[in-house]
Amino acid sequence: QCDTALRNIVRLYPYDVAKNVDTTGDGIADEGSLRGSSEVVAARIRNEIQSKVADAGLEIIEARITYLAYSTEIAAVMLQRQQASAIIDARKMIVDGAVGMVEMALDRLKANSVVELDEERKAAMVSNLLVVLCGNQNAQPVVNSGSLY
Repeated sequence: QCDTALRNIVRLYPYDVAKNVDTTGDGIADEGSLRGSSEVVAARIRNEIQSKVADAGLEIIEARITYLAYSTEIAAVMLQRQQASAIIDARKMIVDGAVGMVEMALDRLKANSVVELDEERKAAMVSNLLVVLCGNQNAQPVVNSGSLY
């Protein structure tokens, strides 16, 4: 009975938080998961087992998942997803920082009257700074011997 109840409940929940998944059975998408909603999962397992053994006069006080293992293939895919998510988060942080630095550079150039840039040159400067600040490799300087315009 316990195995069946456990399988019935565990198959409803993603391992990690997944958007637009109904894990409570109420028809409304939520963000429940085996990792993040352990109390909810434990209560549902307990209730499922209790419904199966109530006729025998047994009372289930607590039911919990103490060990959760996945096949090698599934674990590898989960790790890949986790790594991709970390890369995306890092990229967002890099872009936010780069945009802030570009804004600061433009503001300081204007405030200190260092140089007057038209919109086209501002766009070129912004593009160049973002490429350098967001790139994976160090910038390779290029010296232009002629006029850009």
